[in-house]
Amino acid sequence: MTTWAVDLADTGAVYPWQGYELIMVIVGVALWILWHIIQLREEKAEFAEDIRLYGNKESIKKALDDHPV
Repeated sequence: MTTWAVDLADTGAVYPWQGYELIMVIVGVALWILWHIIQLREEKAEFAEDIRLYGNKESIKKALDDHPV
């Protein structure tokens, strides 16, 4: 193509990977859901560790006394 002064309907696609839009949306949504699942699992493990360390009032009071605000 040497000029843009043509009917673009006859030129075809002007961007790469045409026809893969739906596949890319599906992959994007799947990765987004996977990220949420991984994030929830990591936060649950971190929360369980916090409960194990600071599960009672004495542990919380000691942690607060060791690290004043």
